[in-house]
Amino acid sequence: MSENIENSKPHAVDASRLKFFPIMMYAIVMGISGLTIAYQKAVEFLGFSENLANVMMYVSLGLFSLITLIYLTKLITYPKAVANEWNHPVRINFFSAVSISMLMLAIITTKAFPTLHTIFWYTGAGMHFFMTLYTLSFWINHNQEIGHSNPAWFIPIVGNVLVPVGGIGLASHTVLMYFFSIGLFFWIILTAVLLNRIIFHKQLAQKFMPTLFIFIAPPAVAFIAYFKLTHQIDMFAQILYSLAVFFTFLIFFMIKKFVGLKYFISWWAFIFPLAAMSIASMIVSHKLHDTFSYYFSYFMMGVSTLMTLLVIYQTIRHMFKKEICIQE
Repeated sequence: MSENIENSKPHAVDASRLKFFPIMMYAIVMGISGLTIAYQKAVEFLGFSENLANVMMYVSLGLFSLITLIYLTKLITYPKAVANEWNHPVRINFFSAVSISMLMLAIITTKAFPTLHTIFWYTGAGMHFFMTLYTLSFWINHNQEIGHSNPAWFIPIVGNVLVPVGGIGLASHTVLMYFFSIGLFFWIILTAVLLNRIIFHKQLAQKFMPTLFIFIAPPAVAFIAYFKLTHQIDMFAQILYSLAVFFTFLIFFMIKKFVGLKYFISWWAFIFPLAAMSIASMIVSHKLHDTFSYYFSYFMMGVSTLMTLLVIYQTIRHMFKKEICIQE
């Protein structure tokens, strides 16, 4: 009884909200960073203004710094709560969002801040190397329930395909191919596992429905990474791009599944895959002078931007309602 009264006090509420500040908050950085990269590429390929891309770069860096500061405060203040997330069969996958955020910030700062680019890439690549091995060993050493699987499983393993995108000139081709190969191999395996879970078992919980968009990301990012590694769009690259387009069409075809969803932080899973699809389309349009990908890149940029504005609005709205960072 006394504990309930204590928790009703304003300062206790603020403390408890810090305690429940989720590692999934890094999905916000992934989303904004992904859209930032898309706008940077739109400056190069579609003639967009550079001013907005520059502003978004600073916003991405600011968000990463703020979220990291808050989560480090949580680590110091509530280490047990962080340990619970680390050992959680679902939340553990989102710790890789930290390293992926760093890898994306490395891409964003390539031209403007070369030193920062180098620091972010080496730190992010090193962390992701560890998270890949740790997460996979966690899955092997602990019995996983089929209900725990969801598209967020792509983040720690398939996220390896993102490493080569910002790593050209920082690491050898062999090292970059290592990461690319791991990501590509486990993308195929996890796609089979997740489709089996989605088709033959219970439907995803409503809070994980937005993660279905993540199916778009692996082939789209793999295409971008392959292009960066080979500097060409051959048949294999076109297969990767076509698969990304297919999953985009599939998600759009199922759009009714996402209308009316209750807001969760997982809504940020909408943004990064859409941005990756935009970038992939711009590259295909620019290199192959392809009409479909040219108009599709504009369409995807529009969808990505509108979806980001919607998710930002809903996030701010629910922050003021104090419906974020609460015990689930």
